[in-house]
Amino acid sequence: MKVLPEDVEKYRDKKWRREEILKIDKAADVEELVQDLGFCNALTDSRTNLPSVYIAICGRPDAHTPRNVQKDFEASLAWTLKDEVMKRGKVYYSKFVKGRAMFVAPRLIPYFKSIYGIPKSKEKSELSPEANKVLKILRKEWESSTADLRQDAKIEDRRKLTKALEDLQKCLKVIPYEVLYKPKFTYLWTLTEERFPEELAKRISREKAVKELAKVFLEMCGMTLKGDLARTLGISRKEAGKANHQLVDEGFAERIETGIYKLSNFHQE
Repeated sequence: MKVLPEDVEKYRDKKWRREEILKIDKAADVEELVQDLGFCNALTDSRTNLPSVYIAICGRPDAHTPRNVQKDFEASLAWTLKDEVMKRGKVYYSKFVKGRAMFVAPRLIPYFKSIYGIPKSKEKSELSPEANKVLKILRKEWESSTADLRQDAKIEDRRKLTKALEDLQKCLKVIPYEVLYKPKFTYLWTLTEERFPEELAKRISREKAVKELAKVFLEMCGMTLKGDLARTLGISRKEAGKANHQLVDEGFAERIETGIYKLSNFHQE
């Protein structure tokens, strides 16, 4: 099965705000969307086949990002709301799954940390020297701009600093908390634990984390096809399959055919 049934598409239209009457235009709307879905992308369009803030702003299933985003109202609004929600700090914003900008409901932070986090004891061995330098500075200063981090860490190559910040975001160590456009464009960075200390303090097994995110993902999508969960979370198909089988055993999901799962209560939604 490569094409979703019409009832599943309609389910996603409502859930992902792909309808004109449901489209969003305020920061509070974005936060409500994230809390409802559990997580979503920030700026991707319909080609990723995942919910996003941009798609919800457009309010249609065929939303495509234009080439000139600066002159497009919907794309500009997506960027504006992304920045505002990041600054408000009520939901988690970062780049970690496949390097995509994502919003995550705070309740799910412990589950993502279980999958992507790196223990403090393994930071030196698993993170680059540049990433460790950035982490050391932020643990001392608590916040810094991109330019100041580059100067203080003595990282001359901008690409190495960018890679360091991406790696630190992926393992939930560092997050951007504000973006400034004047006098020049820069992000302000802080430690994730500064904004979400309680969520990061919780310990959850990887198996439980994958199963919980599989449940959130299935409820988000209504039906998932072969490989969807593994691609979305960046995990192995074996691990994703095990989690989906557990959802079937618990009565949360139905196995339609190999690799295809549907919410057990789908028609009640």
